[in-house]
Amino acid sequence: MLSHLEDIIGKSRNGLISYADYIELALYHPVHGYYMRESEKIGRSGDFITSSNVSDIFGRIFSKWFARHVKINGVAPAVCEIGGGNGRFAKAFMEEWANHSGDSLTYTIIETSPYHRKLQSEALDGFSGFSQESGIQSIRHFKGIIFSNELFDALPVHVVEKKSGILMEAMVGIDNGRLFEKLVPLKNEEVASFLEENGLFLNEGQRIEVPLAMGKMVREISRSLEEGIVATVDYGYTAEEWMLPERKQGSLRGYMNHQMVNDVLAYPGRMDITTHIHFDALAKEGEKQGLEALTKLRQDEFLISAGILTEFEEHYDPNPFSERSRRNRAIRSLVLPSGMSASFHVLLQQKGLRLGADKIFP
Repeated sequence: MLSHLEDIIGKSRNGLISYADYIELALYHPVHGYYMRESEKIGRSGDFITSSNVSDIFGRIFSKWFARHVKINGVAPAVCEIGGGNGRFAKAFMEEWANHSGDSLTYTIIETSPYHRKLQSEALDGFSGFSQESGIQSIRHFKGIIFSNELFDALPVHVVEKKSGILMEAMVGIDNGRLFEKLVPLKNEEVASFLEENGLFLNEGQRIEVPLAMGKMVREISRSLEEGIVATVDYGYTAEEWMLPERKQGSLRGYMNHQMVNDVLAYPGRMDITTHIHFDALAKEGEKQGLEALTKLRQDEFLISAGILTEFEEHYDPNPFSERSRRNRAIRSLVLPSGMSASFHVLLQQKGLRLGADKIFP
């Protein structure tokens, strides 16, 4: 990967590329990119864990919630999941659907990684209505729900810092096989416009990530969706939260073997790179593209409102390895304040529907 980066950076203007270009290469290069490699990334043997891999209860609750929208509000029984990982969410969703809904379901996963497409095909072999596409551009006139879990936090970002009263962009260079960061005056007008339009006025020494790729993804989602719901699960901040002193250094991080790595240049192509997303900007761009924001809830609030507590088996089981005990522990981890859900939010948007606040949880 380093030799490839050296070639790309060496041919670039001034021998520097943006963090957005670096992240795109480090994560999504078809040969060297982290997500493209034939290696386990999600779960105990990987580098990180997602809510859908804590337990299948996560996918099953979403399935029941969506089935009620299909039955009561007439939403089309179709799912488009962007970035399906190992397919565990889709499997839980489709298994639960078969248990409680009489409607036939189509389930499409948008997945760029050949490795993950293989895992998904293996996990979902035999499920009627399942299909895969390599890009969201393949989906048009879609009706149903477009779902993503930790999609936007893995998209490339630019990095900006205010130094001596001037907005600077952090760029990436390479010297003798070693990557380094260099601040240069910000010249990217799209980056500057994003900050201004979202009221993000940096203090001296503050840095922040600017997700231009997020806006492009929102536009593609809106182009693909004719009628239905967009459910986005991710971690991030509002514009006000981004300005708090504890956010001064931004949120760009790497994860490797479940350990946080502050230097995202350390292991190109070998570790996950992630940032917290801009929820206000995401909702605002959605409104521009015809996606009406319904609500944003913490993940635990969404799961409780969707009925996860009705799944809780309160009867004591002395065997900690029983299915009932494992299920109850998973539910606790998803709803307790100390659990992972407190860090995640669910943004719900609609297009072509007439859902109100009273119809989000039918």
